[in-house]
Amino acid sequence: MTDALREPTFLILTALAEEPRHGYGILRDVERISGGRVRLRAGTLYTALDRLTSDEWVAVDREEVVDGRLRRYYRLTDLGAARLAEEIERVRATTRVAETRLRARLIGGTA
Repeated sequence: MTDALREPTFLILTALAEEPRHGYGILRDVERISGGRVRLRAGTLYTALDRLTSDEWVAVDREEVVDGRLRRYYRLTDLGAARLAEEIERVRATTRVAETRLRARLIGGTA
């Protein structure tokens, strides 16, 4: 079994699952997805994107110049989508165990 993804990585992949996004768009979507709990800094994001690109989970989709600044868009690759799906299933399996144990506790009346 593959190691669990760290939450920022999981959230970045999740942000890119919908559509290609540029860095600021990823930062905002990660914050939205996490309900404001996770606020990545730009340096952290771009370090993660470099690693994810190296792992071939993310690729540069396109670049454009906006107001004289380069805006790079990233997309989730098929390999990245497969890794995200694997992580979702891992979390689901863990959640099922937790639900079963909690239900047993509540039914048993253990406080």
